[in-house]
Amino acid sequence: MLLATGCSAPGIYPSLATRASEAIDPRLPIETAPSPGIVDPVLAGRLSGTVSAARSGVVEFNRLAAIAERAAAAAGPSQSESWIVAQQALSALVAQHGVTTRAASDLDAFAADRIEASRWIAPANRAAIEDAAATVGAINDSQAALIARLGDRLGG
Repeated sequence: MLLATGCSAPGIYPSLATRASEAIDPRLPIETAPSPGIVDPVLAGRLSGTVSAARSGVVEFNRLAAIAERAAAAAGPSQSESWIVAQQALSALVAQHGVTTRAASDLDAFAADRIEASRWIAPANRAAIEDAAATVGAINDSQAALIARLGDRLGG
């Protein structure tokens, strides 16, 4: 009995009523999305320059592609003079494709640098990197497909 009276001693005690934070069901997702923030201006400049570099190589790639396609169409049997000319044209095309692959590599390096420096990438920066990578990736995919097609036509 004496122990029970100790619990009812007068004084200021915290309420045992449900607190506001306890009323939130932790199993429910939070409805509001965090703000993505703004793209770092330095990163935006680097991304823009890299995408521009990839786009600037497209004109020369297309010029070399036309030459390589004509040479491949005129190529004779393997190891013939015309086949060698077509292989050289294809090699020039592959070298020009390096402009695009370097841009893609640079984009990967930008993302890796961001992650290494701060252990994460802000949502706005991540979205900007993904957009740039998608643009360069589309250029790369079309160029790689043409190179593969010409390589297959020449047997190698």
